[in-house]
Amino acid sequence: SELIKPYLGSKYKVTEVPKSLIFHMSKHSGPVNEIQWCPVWEQSHMLLSASMDKTLKVWDAVDTGCCLKTYSCHSCAVRAAQWSSCGRRILSGGFDSMLHLTDVETGKQIFSSKTEFRISALKFHPTESNVFICGGFSPEVKAWDLRTSKVLRVYKAAVQQTLDILFLPEGREFLTSTDAVSRDSADRTIVAWDFQSTAKISNQIFHERYTCPSLTLHPKESVFVAQTNGNYMALFSAQRPYRINKKKRYEGHKVEGFAVGCEFSPDGTLLVTGSSDGKVFFYNYHTSRIIRTLSAHKEACVSAIFHPVLPSLLATCDWAGEIKIWQ
Repeated sequence: SELIKPYLGSKYKVTEVPKSLIFHMSKHSGPVNEIQWCPVWEQSHMLLSASMDKTLKVWDAVDTGCCLKTYSCHSCAVRAAQWSSCGRRILSGGFDSMLHLTDVETGKQIFSSKTEFRISALKFHPTESNVFICGGFSPEVKAWDLRTSKVLRVYKAAVQQTLDILFLPEGREFLTSTDAVSRDSADRTIVAWDFQSTAKISNQIFHERYTCPSLTLHPKESVFVAQTNGNYMALFSAQRPYRINKKKRYEGHKVEGFAVGCEFSPDGTLLVTGSSDGKVFFYNYHTSRIIRTLSAHKEACVSAIFHPVLPSLLATCDWAGEIKIWQ
């Protein structure tokens, strides 16, 4: 992309809150569950989307706003999808219990496997590009190796469903958020795991009786944020014992049972989240105050993500199947 080229060599400038809509992309016929910019900066004009309409799509979301390709390898809703670190493959998991690794150019499946459960979360390991973790409607979370097409490790949690997975820096530890909230206890809402030994490090991280549909890591500081169904985001240390920061709470948006995603801007100054009322909220990370809200969608906005290179470009998606690009 010619638009991205000038930014590739230069230092990332301060993130600005986008003001205007550039592209309105509505080719999905069902809710969009996830969107992700291609992690290879030279190809970061490409945006991946996964939808309840059983498809994955790749868009040119910087220059044209056009859909470049549609992948129909799943027979049910696609709940989770991720680019590989090389940007040439897409890993996806769905409610058909299938895992697929798809070649972006040919659309062929390089790897496919059926799991015993419907998949709701998957993440590539941050340093081992052939390893990923997958979870869903099951008490187990599994690490897979794409080179052998086999399960490497099994992590046993006494839960009903894994909602999100977050690797901590270096990938030696990871977190899972689960829907194990019972009326009298909130343990196991967020569980910390040792990646190698499969041991549980902690399941007493978050003590309030809310599930956390998404987790996100700060790009520079050793902290992470959990989106909660209590209509606020909570801040935690990303180092043991993963203490909550009781002085900071990011509130004002609504979650209301949707899997609303949250993310930091690449410079770490802003925290952005969707909202069940269709708005996008921008918070100052340090003060936890709302800087601005954007009336982005008519239906629930479940994801808002900043472009990795362009300082004010934002992609959002919603429960009506629409994707919008803002600048």
